[in-house]
Amino acid sequence: MVSTDSQFYIDGVLKNDRRVLSKTITLIESARLDHQRLAREIVDTLLPHTGGSVRLGITGVPGVGKSTFIESLGVYLTEQGKKVAVLAVDPSSRRSRGSILADKTRMEQLSIDKNAYIRPSPSGGTLGGVAGKTREALLVCEAAGFDVVIVETVGVGQSETTVASMVDFFLVLMLSGAGDELQGIKKGVLEIADALAINKADGDNIKKANMAKRQYETALHLLSPSSSNWSPPVLTCSSLEMTGISDVWQKVMDHKGIFTKSGELEANRKKQDIEWMWSLVEEGLRERFKENKKISAKLPEIIGKVKNGTTSPTNAAAELLFFLDNMALI
Repeated sequence: MVSTDSQFYIDGVLKNDRRVLSKTITLIESARLDHQRLAREIVDTLLPHTGGSVRLGITGVPGVGKSTFIESLGVYLTEQGKKVAVLAVDPSSRRSRGSILADKTRMEQLSIDKNAYIRPSPSGGTLGGVAGKTREALLVCEAAGFDVVIVETVGVGQSETTVASMVDFFLVLMLSGAGDELQGIKKGVLEIADALAINKADGDNIKKANMAKRQYETALHLLSPSSSNWSPPVLTCSSLEMTGISDVWQKVMDHKGIFTKSGELEANRKKQDIEWMWSLVEEGLRERFKENKKISAKLPEIIGKVKNGTTSPTNAAAELLFFLDNMALI
């Protein structure tokens, strides 16, 4: 049964009660209007307790060993005395969330670590499935006292831009020896990456990893960095052998130090908050638009015109928006 007492969730989160933390995130993810209202009240109350963690986004091409890397990094951090939360995002499966659960299962050591918390974050029908709920879950984890919050996503695609817009440091994991390394990642992802890490740099693969490292370094030099204070490095690591993991974390810390000193960290977070607000406004308007009875009654007629070729999609959209202008949706 879901409690309607906001203080129950607030107190539990601040005490880092894992059961209440999970219930709070479940409440946030709920589509029920009363749950959403309660979730907003909880998140607003927790806001003064947020902002103290390192927000780290991690993505990677298929087969890169992302789950193993995250577990290795997480174990390394908990051994340093840090509390780590992992928010797993899977935009590919809205019904089964199978790969999310598989990720959690593969992180066997981290999942039983008392200083770690792994939480699947479901796709909510928005770009990358992370436009609203993952950000809120991130804030709740910060309020619960986690030093590092890792947001992971699957594959290299559109969702990467969304994840990068909610973290301080965006790490892209790559493979070597897979052939056409530079074709395995989109230019847009290279432009938003704060660092690249060539994983599985062990055994006979070390030479190939170093070769891939030089290729990516050349590619990054051709792009303009997003900040004049930071040039994205390319690193090599092995999740299985736990080599290079500390070097990756050191780069995250170097980035945090530089961006904190320059004021970019705070400025970026404020910019992200504004972008988040507008994305939620757009999402909310789209839902209200679809649910409005008068618009629903008019939709078949307009859709029919588009199907019959008697009007263009552009004019159809303009007609719907004009119709919206003459209605009070809110």
